[in-house]
Amino acid sequence: MNNQENNYTNQDINAVETVENHTGIRGELTYEDKVIQKIVGIALEDIPGLLGVSGGFFSNVAGKIVNTDDKTSGVGVEVGKEQVAVDLDIVAEYGENVATIYDKIKEVVSAEINKMTDLEVVEVNVNVVDVKTHQQYEAEQVTVQDRLSNAAESTSNYISEQSDKAERYYNKQEAKYKANNQPRVK
Repeated sequence: MNNQENNYTNQDINAVETVENHTGIRGELTYEDKVIQKIVGIALEDIPGLLGVSGGFFSNVAGKIVNTDDKTSGVGVEVGKEQVAVDLDIVAEYGENVATIYDKIKEVVSAEINKMTDLEVVEVNVNVVDVKTHQQYEAEQVTVQDRLSNAAESTSNYISEQSDKAERYYNKQEAKYKANNQPRVK
């Protein structure tokens, strides 16, 4: 065996020893509530018939003022060392079977939490706080920030139009002045 083969063999042995030495490490893996809330919030995005998760009055007011992408709003969790309980207030789509939506929520939430954390979901409580058509829900999602943005854009467009008109008027008046004030002598 040459030296190069010996080096590789020694490195392989060292790697195995290092792994074996780490198997006895003790510790604890914990999750902040907001991590589980975010997993739940993202998992709920594509459930048919679920229009939204309601975060209560103050959260909804805040959502009406500023555009937020807070996936944790309206998601309550209790996280233990091995188990999780989830509480949701939802807005269901009018005409959809709410029991079917609830079953899909339980299925998706349980699967995603278990897949990402190995925690067992022992409880999913859903309180339906409202039922709306998809159009009603979308119309209500317009925020004050959106309205201000639209107003600012409209104002900007109006100012640009008025500025263009003023510039055209000035150029026309300047041309008239020059035409009427030709030098008398060449």
